[in-house]
Amino acid sequence: MKTHQEEIRLETAGHRDTHDLTDAVAAVVGRSGVTTGLAHIFNVGSTACVGMLEFEPGLQRDIGEVLDRLIPPSRAYGHEQAWHDGNGHSHLQATLMGPSLTVPVSGGRLRLGTWQQIFHLECDVEPRSRVVVVTVTG
Repeated sequence: MKTHQEEIRLETAGHRDTHDLTDAVAAVVGRSGVTTGLAHIFNVGSTACVGMLEFEPGLQRDIGEVLDRLIPPSRAYGHEQAWHDGNGHSHLQATLMGPSLTVPVSGGRLRLGTWQQIFHLECDVEPRSRVVVVTVTG
């Protein structure tokens, strides 16, 4: 079994900012030398997430809007009452979406459908420097 790990670093513009990570993750897989296995993508931090969708402007907007309807920005969250930092909803949205994603690797490439792209979503209210760890095993 071979394991290869790299970090992807990105700067976000704050709440609802999305980034397409597909090409960056595919490049890590290519450098790994793994032909059959798994690529695990993990966001470091509790107020952003990774996921998969068709990365197009409508869905980029929709994902943030849906999360804000499900878990709206509010000062009523317990986190807000304790910390007063404006990002209680950010923690909850990121928890709902999840910090990680695993994608099969076949033939040395990510095994994705035509309309599947890997994305990073910033849930925090402020711009952030983010680290996404990609671990390829196989």
